[in-house]
Amino acid sequence: MAKGNTADVGFESQIWKAADTLRGNMDASEYKHVVLGLIFLKYISDRFEERYKTLVDEGGGFEEDRDEYAVDNIFFVPAEARWAIIADTAHKPEIGTVIDNAMRAIERENRRLKDILPKNYAREELDKRRLGDVVDLFTNIKMIEHGTDKDILGRTYEYCLSKFAEQEGKRAGEFYTPSCVVRTLVEVLQPFQGRVYDPCCGSGGMFIQSAEFVGNHSGNIGNLSIYGQDSNPTTRKMALMNLAIRGIEGDLGKYNADTFYNDLHPRLKADFILANPPFNLKDWNNGSLDDDQRWKYGLPPSGNANFAWLQHMIYHLAPNGKIGMVLANGSLSSQSGGEGNIRRKIVEDDLVEGIIAMPTQLFYTTQIPVSLWFISRNKAEKGKTLFIDARKMGSMVNRRLREMTAEDIAKIATTFEAFSDGALEDVKGYCAAVTTEEIAKQDYILTPGRYVGIEEQEEDGEPFEEKMARLTSELSEMFKRSHELEDEIRKRLGAIGYDI
Repeated sequence: MAKGNTADVGFESQIWKAADTLRGNMDASEYKHVVLGLIFLKYISDRFEERYKTLVDEGGGFEEDRDEYAVDNIFFVPAEARWAIIADTAHKPEIGTVIDNAMRAIERENRRLKDILPKNYAREELDKRRLGDVVDLFTNIKMIEHGTDKDILGRTYEYCLSKFAEQEGKRAGEFYTPSCVVRTLVEVLQPFQGRVYDPCCGSGGMFIQSAEFVGNHSGNIGNLSIYGQDSNPTTRKMALMNLAIRGIEGDLGKYNADTFYNDLHPRLKADFILANPPFNLKDWNNGSLDDDQRWKYGLPPSGNANFAWLQHMIYHLAPNGKIGMVLANGSLSSQSGGEGNIRRKIVEDDLVEGIIAMPTQLFYTTQIPVSLWFISRNKAEKGKTLFIDARKMGSMVNRRLREMTAEDIAKIATTFEAFSDGALEDVKGYCAAVTTEEIAKQDYILTPGRYVGIEEQEEDGEPFEEKMARLTSELSEMFKRSHELEDEIRKRLGAIGYDI
């Protein structure tokens, strides 16, 4: 694994092993929630126990003092909800009731979690023997060892989604944003203080990374005001859990809701907006939103919500606000449904600060290539846009998944900083600062490859004539070998009665 990567598929596969223990007893959609609830319970218990032992060793008698945990943003776990109690009851008939009571105790401890945690482990159809086996597996996983700076809940949720989708024979329809993508957005935007908004917040990864950024730079997460919403009730609950276990206050509305039809923060003007909207969402508008005031740059086509999301965010942007969002690459060049005109008007309004073409295979649940858009109400470099081609960055953590390293992310953030300072030097194949006039000549297409050019190749010192002679000789040998293979295939097929 490359240095700086945050993926930990070994841990996630352990979690999946626990989930798979329940297979055959219930539908995938049901045991998903069983396992995700236990992930939350085990995670807060591990963090609590680590702090608890430290306080016991200090000998001051403060191990049951809630303030001693709150000061480190550690969730205080009531005695009846601690994992040791659950582990001891794993193979008793009342295990389901014990877990339900633990969830109720945690909700009493934190008013923000009221009616959020799953409390249906005691139901008759949940096989208690298998539930006990899952508890045993979780007992042997120390989540705290996998780092408190990682979005454990969100990342595991995404991994489980992809595995559930494989079992159900269909593609998962929900996407958790990989940590490295969120970190790239956060490191570029640098949300030190102000209102942070995500109109499709999923499991809350944008908020978590924003808070981590502030903490890592010796700031106070209390200087961030968190706003968001999500239409999916399960992922909204995940977000509330994610915020709660880190001691972060957030306003995610009173319920799950469709952002386009029921904007839960209609008057919000945010300083930072970070989002990964559903890619190429279809049928988002039944016609009732045609005259909505958010479509300043044109009515987005009902068959694709990409520019509806973008304009919704621009509408909610403060006078000096910034947006960092993930969009499918089609949004960079599409001309259908009026999207080209919308993109042109946004560029002409001097809002697009930067575009990054990202590497493939960053997501568990989709192979759609994506780009990062950075929008600013008050750009440092007026009349210019930064283009970065990062498609060659990152390293494979397994045969299906790529991740950007800390070094990759730092390089991109430094490039944006140099651009904002007016000190950027274009690098062929990587980055370029481009005027709006140049973008207009490209018909307002924002694909970075059009502007950064091709990476310059180092001279290898071999004279051209010698190189061509060598390469043509090698090619001739390859052609000869291919003909030999063709003849061999013909012979073998002919021997069984098939002529070509």
